[in-house]
Amino acid sequence: MTTIPGRFIEAHIIQAIPFANLNRDDTNAVKTVTWGGKERTRVSSQCWKRAMRLYLQTSLGQEAALRTRRLPEYLARHLEEHHGWPADLAERAGRHIVVASSVGGEAPKKKTDGEETGGTGEHWSTAAMVYIPSSAVPELAELAIQYREALENAKEPKDPAKFGRKDSVIPTGKVDEILRRRNGVINLFGRMLAQVDDAEVDGAVQVAHAFTTHATTTEIDYFSAVDDVTDIWGDTTGSAHMGQAEHSAGVLYRYIVLDLNDLHANLGGDLEATRELAAGLLKAALLSLPRAKKNSTAPHTIPHLAHLTVRTDRPVSYAGAFEKPVRADRHGGHSEPSVAALNEYAAAVQKLLGTSGCRYAAHATLSQEKIDALGERVESFDKLIEGALAGALDGREAA
Repeated sequence: MTTIPGRFIEAHIIQAIPFANLNRDDTNAVKTVTWGGKERTRVSSQCWKRAMRLYLQTSLGQEAALRTRRLPEYLARHLEEHHGWPADLAERAGRHIVVASSVGGEAPKKKTDGEETGGTGEHWSTAAMVYIPSSAVPELAELAIQYREALENAKEPKDPAKFGRKDSVIPTGKVDEILRRRNGVINLFGRMLAQVDDAEVDGAVQVAHAFTTHATTTEIDYFSAVDDVTDIWGDTTGSAHMGQAEHSAGVLYRYIVLDLNDLHANLGGDLEATRELAAGLLKAALLSLPRAKKNSTAPHTIPHLAHLTVRTDRPVSYAGAFEKPVRADRHGGHSEPSVAALNEYAAAVQKLLGTSGCRYAAHATLSQEKIDALGERVESFDKLIEGALAGALDGREAA
């Protein structure tokens, strides 16, 4: 297998986010973290990883990966819509396939008195969430077609809860073989599927929780919805609906690490596939954005600064640059002070660690300020990514 000269590509990103709530907790409140004695707005790593995954799939053409427990239902619908199967037989196929798998299936829960019907509770599910390429669903459908006669003649147990692997007419090995399939997204972000042998994939991407470089406060947005008929008639006052929602605004520090060795191993040593997926991941890291409340806030900014490094030894986060929250400069704004703090911290790290483990460092930015510790300035994100990949994958030492 080809040796990767530069193992870690790191992205350090400064990005201003206007009034928004990119990532909510279970009470719909803005997620926060207290650091350096001050409360900051936070966006979880899980949230931004999903945004990156969706960007890879929708904008860069990577095959979708499905995270779901509704595989039996999804497979049944595929058999109905694409192969003309009757609904009852399609549902039976979905049930038999998941029960046959090493993941196993779960029967619908019995409804209590007064419980509403409908929704996912009426369908079988997998016993654990599966993570598969979207192409695995047509493959599972083809497997069902091979065993259609057996499915048509299969007898269902009277108690669904006792329907186990021994009752399925589908071979476990054939189902598990399809569940082991992986695609580019899974090779990047990894997969936890302990129930199926050799199905786990070590993720090659590390994503830190994003946080504001400065102290923030949460603001309550009170809103009301006008009743159009009342507005036309003018016969009474009041609105059709009132509510409130939490939002905040600030400048985020974001940090992402791509382990090229792990990605290369996941791809079976395919260097060109490694380069292609790495480029896609870096572009997704720079341009993706979580979608929460996008219709009411449209917070579609781009990074104010992106700094890419390639390291041979270990990743180095620059989060410590903001343990002491930055202050707005005399003209207002936190973006430029954040860039200055990052530049100053990077210079200190270079003095402390030296530069022997760093093969490449460069930045692209909207800032007009002098930046001397973040490598050369390049004119675009595309040039920045190209340079990082050359520094990481080319055999020669980066300049």
